[in-house]
Amino acid sequence: MTAGPVALTIAGSDPSGGAGIQADLRTFAAFGVHGASVLTALTAQDTRGVRAIAEVAPAFVGQQLDAVLDDLPVRAAKTGMLHRAPVIDAVVARLRARPLPHLVVDPVMVATSGDPLLEPEGIAALRERLLPLATLVTPNLREAEVLTGRAVTTVAEMREAARALVALGARAALVKGGHLAGDAVDVLYDGRSFRELGAPRREGRRLHGTGCVLSAAITAGLARGNDLAEAVAEAKRHVTRAIEAAPAGEY
Repeated sequence: MTAGPVALTIAGSDPSGGAGIQADLRTFAAFGVHGASVLTALTAQDTRGVRAIAEVAPAFVGQQLDAVLDDLPVRAAKTGMLHRAPVIDAVVARLRARPLPHLVVDPVMVATSGDPLLEPEGIAALRERLLPLATLVTPNLREAEVLTGRAVTTVAEMREAARALVALGARAALVKGGHLAGDAVDVLYDGRSFRELGAPRREGRRLHGTGCVLSAAITAGLARGNDLAEAVAEAKRHVTRAIEAAPAGEY
């Protein structure tokens, strides 16, 4: 039995605990949400890089999803590292057959260290088949460039990328500006209007897993019944507090 709302993460494992499934479940708990998880890949990694990736069979990913959805009232889910097109297709098939109230797609392509986490053929699968199921997609600048095929280096270009992502089928897009010069600014577009969310930049910290935490926090907020703008704003505050509290180089 579970008490309270249920959120689901569909992502890879990070044995260092800073990103992936481990970070997502920790974030769900911080928001008072019961966390369920479906593993899509195993990694051997730490805060400095990814040493190896072990694949999870797409059919088994589907079986994990069936087990969770047969038993738990999932109010919101997020995807993180999906690694391969066949895994994306397995997830899409289940979520088309059993639509969830909310799906947050964190299009994880490259680790903070620069190591690739999504095979090239997976990019088209994510763009063409997973994005149309998304309540929200949360790319960083490089991911937004890959998904839209355009340069994204300024706030104005972030706005255009967000508009293009919604045109691809997502209901809303949050383009993260963590790699912009100056203060970090994220751009949220809900298909009707834009909103900019800023936060002061914190130097001297290795920001491992912040994208996972942000998307998990948004998912938790949606599971709790918050509207999208409220969920995004609270998630942004949560990540900012976590970075401020982390020792240099350890978050």
